[in-house]
Amino acid sequence: MQYVAYIGNMARLTVELVNGDDPSELRREFFRQHHVADPDADELARLLPLLRDAVATVADAGAIAPVNLLLERFPPAMTVSTHDGAGGPHLHFARDGEDPTSWLGRSCAAALAHVICGDPHVTVGRCQADGCERFYVDDSRNRSRRFCSNTCASRTTVAAYRARRKNREANDQPE
Repeated sequence: MQYVAYIGNMARLTVELVNGDDPSELRREFFRQHHVADPDADELARLLPLLRDAVATVADAGAIAPVNLLLERFPPAMTVSTHDGAGGPHLHFARDGEDPTSWLGRSCAAALAHVICGDPHVTVGRCQADGCERFYVDDSRNRSRRFCSNTCASRTTVAAYRARRKNREANDQPE
């Protein structure tokens, strides 16, 4: 695994957690590879506000304080891993087998720190659809993604079309 892929996947995991998505294959695989149990709901609930603030800061290019707070509360414990010989050496931000909240906090904090400092391969964004509060990791070639899903993109496109049509009809009406 390339190091860039590791940061991108950690950013995806962080966004998944913040969005409240059901556990994905990525999450299950990360936890399995790193010998980490799923965090219980109460532990995760205490971590989520910190993660949400940090992801929002990264997505909105805001003040870096939320990322620094996450790093302060969950300082990375960097190690070099090869996943028992299954991959090339790369950095981990937390030790395998660590308690789930610490592992997530350390790993997510370090990944978001890389992203906010301008990692050119990973971009985190906020969905531009009205009423959607979700985030996404933009892995498009030109980093031009604007929506968290095709559903939000379609809903926005249809709403814009209807607004244009309504505006045209209103302007064409005789008085």
